[in-house]
Amino acid sequence: MKKITLLLFFYSILSCGVKQSTNQLNSGNYDEAIHIAVNSLRNNKNTKGKQDYVYILEEAFAKAKERDLRNIDSWSKDANPTNLEQIYNSYVQLNRRQELIRPLLPLKLLKEGRDAFFPMDNYSTEIIDSKNALSNYLYTNSKNLLQTANKIEARKVFDDLNYLNSINPGFKDVKKLIEEAQFKGTDFVNVYTKNETNMMIPIRLQDDLLDFSTYGLNDKWTVYHSNRHQGITYDFGIILNFREINISPEQIKEKQVIQEKQIKDGVKNLLDANGNIVRDSLGNPIKVDKFITVKGTAYQFIQFKACQVTAKVDYIDFNNNQLINTYPLASEFIFENIYATFRGDRRAFDEQYISYFGKRAVPFPSNEQMVFDTGEDLKAKLKEIISRNRIRR
Repeated sequence: MKKITLLLFFYSILSCGVKQSTNQLNSGNYDEAIHIAVNSLRNNKNTKGKQDYVYILEEAFAKAKERDLRNIDSWSKDANPTNLEQIYNSYVQLNRRQELIRPLLPLKLLKEGRDAFFPMDNYSTEIIDSKNALSNYLYTNSKNLLQTANKIEARKVFDDLNYLNSINPGFKDVKKLIEEAQFKGTDFVNVYTKNETNMMIPIRLQDDLLDFSTYGLNDKWTVYHSNRHQGITYDFGIILNFREINISPEQIKEKQVIQEKQIKDGVKNLLDANGNIVRDSLGNPIKVDKFITVKGTAYQFIQFKACQVTAKVDYIDFNNNQLINTYPLASEFIFENIYATFRGDRRAFDEQYISYFGKRAVPFPSNEQMVFDTGEDLKAKLKEIISRNRIRR
């Protein structure tokens, strides 16, 4: 019974594969049908159960070859240079298809007593000639386009040249032209700060905010510079415009807390109602926990100072000096130091107060330091704005 079940299982898989490849063949997806058949024939290719795949492979190979050669003939007669890529790819596909099948040959058609027919041709000359024709066209066309290309056109030229370099590495000065196309297709963005507040913005904060090496924002077609580079025309600007800086006065808040608590303080003899010691069955005194009440007064001090920075991020198109968009940006930094002293029994206090007893007052940070300390939050928010609002989508 197990053998029958196993055979039925394998037969169902085989039937499913034959049906799938037949559907692909009948739909004109010849190469997909070929791949299914080849994968199925890699093991036990000459068994009776694999014969359907051999017939499918023979037919699909013949039809795919006939279609490709017919298309090549039509494209060649048209003499349109834009067809050169299709001609080259078709010759490559003709050769690749042969090499896919070649390891399986010969394939037997058992009922007909013959080998399946797979005529193999040498396409080396055609591949080389079509590749050279395509290479020359892409090179000449790209070189001419680069002379007047705008950003988007330069990016298309860049793709064409990289494709050319992939099929024909080392062709003429293609690598130099690729660099030129990348440069012409890149948006260069100058990012800088502007201070509209009545306070000095620390130089080190500005330098840190504009350190784009730590942002990781540059991509294939966008480069951000905080300092203008000679020889580069900047297309866009991003301005971090500081609008307002508010710093609170230095404050010390004091709070007095009185706490009382019962705590264990050793053991004592258990007494009965008459004040006599209670003993166990062996005559030993029974001991119980001894509790005492402790009290104390804590004096908690909170040093507090806050800094709020509001700004906006302006996107400018330098080509027409127009404002593209504006995004609000705000950050806050709070300095807080808590310390405390106490009188009375230390054991009376909760942990939240005990943790402050060993601390002391510290100097308040300067206004400049407070502004600088907003930097990490400002930098994270600036990066988020630029990441979400790319110059070009």
